[in-house]
Amino acid sequence: MDLNSIYSEIIMEHNASHHNKRHIEGADVVEQGHNPSCGDEIELELKINDNIIEDAAFTGVGCAISQASTSIMIDLIKGKTVDEAKHIIETFLGMIKRKITDEKQLEILEDALALKNISNMPARVKCAVLAWHTLDQSLNKHNP
Repeated sequence: MDLNSIYSEIIMEHNASHHNKRHIEGADVVEQGHNPSCGDEIELELKINDNIIEDAAFTGVGCAISQASTSIMIDLIKGKTVDEAKHIIETFLGMIKRKITDEKQLEILEDALALKNISNMPARVKCAVLAWHTLDQSLNKHNP
């Protein structure tokens, strides 16, 4: 099985899984994300305690890439500090923009590496980064 097939499988698994698609009772931060070019919409909810992202979840609709990207992102940030999550966001966006290409730096992205080749499909980039920009806005509002 080649790397592209593995990456496609990861995206489809996260799109089909609904383990992160739910509401959080008493969320500390709720942020809306919208991609007007294709209609993807998410509502990201975070539970943050002592600067640690204890829980994260989302609701919304969108294409497989936006839904998978959101789920993958949530798996990555749970249990991380706000600063660690911001570093993960910067690394992911740097990967998509092809500004970060060092495999060692990209290792922290784990399953999010499956979205690396999205940068070759400009129309799909906004789908992949929607959740990440929404998370960045959420964290900036929570901890300006």
